[in-house]
Amino acid sequence: MKKVAKDIIEAIDEENKSVTFKVIEGDLIELYKTFIATVHVDTKGDKNLVTWTFEYEKLNEGVEDPTTLLDWVVTLTKDIEAHHLK
Repeated sequence: MKKVAKDIIEAIDEENKSVTFKVIEGDLIELYKTFIATVHVDTKGDKNLVTWTFEYEKLNEGVEDPTTLLDWVVTLTKDIEAHHLK
């Protein structure tokens, strides 16, 4: 099922290699009062470890945790990696 989210970049930390996004419109706002995603890259030698963190507040107790987004961030991270390896 296709989902839509509009976000803004809240912060870019070049020194710590992280970017923080805040969702402002779309399907996630129907479920969560706030939704913030941060991606961080930790470099060790020639290896990069990418960590995604989701901070969110559910609109009510019946809302599930956003585990369905895990597949999306894995795919996105692999696409970015493929682009950088070209």
